[in-house]
Order: sequence, then C-alpha cells, then structure tokens
Amino acid sequence: MNPKATPAQLQAQVSGSSFYAGMRVLPKAERDAMYAVYAFCRQVDDIADDEGGKREDRAAALAAWRADIESLYAGGAPGQAVLIADAVARFDLAKEDFIAVIDGMAMDVEQDIRWPVFDTLDLYCDRVASAVGRLSVRIFGMDERPGVDLAYHLGRALQFTNILRDIDEDATIGRVYLPYEPLAAAGAVFSDPLILVADPRIDGACRMLAAKAHAHFAAAKAILATRPRGHLLAPRLMAAVYEPILKRMESAGWNTPRKRIRVNKPALLFTVLRLSLFR
Repeated sequence: MNPKATPAQLQAQVSGSSFYAGMRVLPKAERDAMYAVYAFCRQVDDIADDEGGKREDRAAALAAWRADIESLYAGGAPGQAVLIADAVARFDLAKEDFIAVIDGMAMDVEQDIRWPVFDTLDLYCDRVASAVGRLSVRIFGMDERPGVDLAYHLGRALQFTNILRDIDEDATIGRVYLPYEPLAAAGAVFSDPLILVADPRIDGACRMLAAKAHAHFAAAKAILATRPRGHLLAPRLMAAVYEPILKRMESAGWNTPRKRIRVNKPALLFTVLRLSLFR
C-alpha cells in the first residue's frame, strides 16, 4: 500500500474485516485514525506472514518500520510511518505500542512459533493484540486505566479465539500457537505441526485455552458494563461476535476433521444494530 494512502483508500482495505462494522460508526477523525492503525497492522502482519520471503529480508523490513516509527516520534522524516502520523499527532498514540506490535511480528519471523510455553504465548498476545487494543482505546477516548485494562483482557480473548480457530491454517505454515504445558500434560508428541494438530489429545489443550479466553471475555465485559467514557461500540461488537464463535468451537470440539467457523454477516449486522440501540 502507498504509505500516503487517502482515508478512502484505507477504508477500502479495512472494509473486508470483521472490525469494519464497528469502525464505520465512529466520528470521522476517530474512524480515519483506526483505519490507519489497522492498515499499519496489516502491513507488518503481511511481512511476518510472507512465507515466500527470506527470514532476513522480512526481519529487515520490520526493522525499517521500527526505524521509521522512531524517526516519526523524534520529529524526523517518518518514511512509511507517515501512514500513522496524523493519528499519532491527534490522539497522542504511544510509540511503545507500535513497537510492541512490530516486536510481536518479529517473533513469527525469527522462527516458526511452535507450542510455546504459556508465558511466551502471553507475551506474543500482548504484542500482537493487546498493544493494538491500547492504541485503539486512546482513539476511542477512554480514560487510561479502564482503557489499558480493556485492551489487556479483550486483546487476549480475541487472540486466543483466533488461535483456536486457525489451528489447521497455522499448522500448514509450520506454526502451532497452542501452549506447551497442556499439550505435554495430555501426552502430545512434539514433532511435525501437522501431525500434532491431528492428534485427538489436543482437544484438552484447546479447551484450557478456551477457558482462559472466556475469563478474559468476562473481564472485558465487566469493564464495558461500567459504561466507561469513550466510543465503545467497536469493542462491544468484537466481544459480542467473537465469544459466540468460541462457544461454537467448544461445542464442536477440536478433533479432526475441523471446520473453520466464520463470522455470520447477518448476525454481525443484527449485533451492530442491537448494540447501537442499547449502548
């Protein structure tokens, strides 16, 4: 993408995502800032997931992004970080959160993540999900303490759900994000990713991670129930859409063959309407 993309071009990129319905109801300044943050995340994620590229080239591309963000915040030439410059200036977005996202992507580039210990998985989720949440809640206008707490819990809830939904897709590119401890306790054999994810014993590990996701969803919803300040339709929407996906996966189980569960678009639109009327 052109780093000087217009708001309309950024909107076009975001429009295919499940986040779009929540973003489009924001006021214009907040909406444009969210489009820019989303586009940044897409760009660095595409670098991390470019399986056709050499690891050293992908690492260099992430390093270039890191250098451009450092330059932007130091008042120098922003390079490709011009994409987020307006959002940073308007909403005082923290440099550390953009760097954290890049650091999370770098974890995927350094080596294919396979059955990490839970502390490593939690760090990864903080970087690739909760850091994005911390950027988002500033744009939404939340006060710092409830905003940081919401980003912590909702980011992990969504990322754990994505991990559970994308088991097969990740294994085909050599990655297994399920944590080591419950897999080892179940007696899983740590060999080829495709062999491991076909083992019926992973169901227990998946249910452990699902339970943690539910706990984070509950904590996020408790924060939202206090009706904190801010434009909060988007996080309400993500919680309302993704937790039912998690429940559907639990009902189906994680034994093979698995069918990837997707967002139901009519249900998504209904949820947007319901949350808009009763927020």
